[in-house]
Amino acid sequence: MRLLGSHMSVAGGVDKAIERGLSINCTAIQIFVKNNNQWFGKPFQEDEIQRFIMAQKQSNLFVFAHAGYLINLASSGTENHTKSMQSMREELERCEKLGISFVVLHPGSHLGQGVEIGIKNVVNNINQLIAETKGYKVMILLETTAGQGTGLGSSFNELGQIITQVNDTARIGVCFDTCHVFAAGYDIKTKEGYEKTWEEFQDNIGLNKLYAFHLNDSKGPLASHKDRHEHIGKGELGIEAFRLLMNDDRFKNLPMVLETPKDPDMQQDVENLKVLNSLI
Repeated sequence: MRLLGSHMSVAGGVDKAIERGLSINCTAIQIFVKNNNQWFGKPFQEDEIQRFIMAQKQSNLFVFAHAGYLINLASSGTENHTKSMQSMREELERCEKLGISFVVLHPGSHLGQGVEIGIKNVVNNINQLIAETKGYKVMILLETTAGQGTGLGSSFNELGQIITQVNDTARIGVCFDTCHVFAAGYDIKTKEGYEKTWEEFQDNIGLNKLYAFHLNDSKGPLASHKDRHEHIGKGELGIEAFRLLMNDDRFKNLPMVLETPKDPDMQQDVENLKVLNSLI
C-alpha cells in the first residue's frame, strides 16, 4: 500500500489529525506539532500524547511533522538565532514524545551573509541540536526550496554540503518538494529532465538520504523561484511529472503528502489524491 496523503490540521488535539486523515483514506499525513507561526507551543498533556500514540498504532497511518516557519538555522548571533534554536529543540522534543520519525525543516535564509556562511551556520546549529537531543530517534529532513530571496536549499549541491558535514548522519535527510524543485530550475516535467534531476540528486546528496515527498504543482513557471503551490495537474508543472514520480519504483515505499490549497471539507484533497492514484 502506497504511503499517500496530505497535511492535516491538529485543531482539537494532535490525535484529531489522524481522524481527519483516515476520513479521506490517507495512508500518510504531515502535521505541525505546534502553531507553525509561533516560536513556542503549550506543552502536550499526557492524555493527548497517549491518544495520539494509540490512534497512530491502531490506524498504522504514517505521520511526520513540519517545523514552524519562523525557524532560521542559517542565522547566528541574533535574537532570531536564539529563538530559532529553542524553537527547533522544542519541535524535536514534541516529535520524540509522539513517536514521530522525522520533522521537515526549511534550511533557512542567510540574510545577506552569503551562502557559504549560511551553510556553515546551518551545519553548526544542526550539530548542536542533535548533540542536545542525543538518544532521540527523530530525524531532521531538510526540504528542497524554491530559491526565494536569500533562502538556502534550492540546489542539491547546497543540501549535499550541509548533509555531509552533519556529525550524526543517521539523523539527517531530505524531503523533496515537487513545486520547489521545479521553481528552483530542475525540469522534472519531461522524462529527460526528470531522469537528469535524479542523477544530480544522487551525485550531490544520494537517494539513500531521501525520506519523504511534498506533492505540489506549481503556480510559477520553471526557475521562477516562487514558492506557490497549485492543485495536481493544474499548474505549470503539469500531470506528467507526477505520473513519472508515482510510477518510480525507487520511491514506492516513501511517504508522499499534498500541501496543495485546502478547503474546510477536504474535498480538494480528495480530488488531488484521486488524480495521483489514477496515475499509478
